Amino acid sequence: THDGAETDLDLGHYERFTNLTMGRNNNYTTGRIYYDVITRERRGEYLGGTVQIVPHITNEIKKIILDRGKDVDIVLCEIGGTVGDIESLPFLETIRQFPREVRKGKCCLHSSDSGSLRKGFLRTQDKTDPTFSP
Repeated sequence: THDGAETDLDLGHYERFTNLTMGRNNNYTTGRIYYDVITRERRGEYLGGTVQIVPHITNEIKKIILDRGKDVDIVLCEIGGTVGDIESLPFLETIRQFPREVRKGKCCLHSSDSGSLRKGFLRTQDKTDPTFSP
C-alpha cells in the first residue's frame, strides 16, 4: 500500500473497484486484532477479568468496522477463510451479531460466493472455498 503495509492482494482489487487509495487501516488481520486486545489486557484495561473470544475479540472487530465507517457511506468487509474453520469463527460471530447493533438508517448485507451446481457437482473457483459448514 502507499503507506508500506503488507496486505492481502485482494486489497488492490478493492482499490481499483472503488477508485480509492487503501492503507494499513483498511486491512485488519486476526493477529493484529488479537495483539491489540492482548495489549489492552496487559495494561489492565479489562480489570483483571478473563479475556474471551466473545465478547472481547468480537467487540474489537465490531469497533474496527464501526470506526472505519464513521465518515463513509459504505464499509466493505471481506472475511477470509472457510466457514466452519475455527479461525473464522470470531469474525462470523461478529457479523452474526452486527445487524442487531446497526443504528437506525443503516443496513448490514451479507454476501458469499457459494459456487455453482453443474451436473450434480459443486464447482467453485480454484482459490475460493465454498460457503458451507461441514
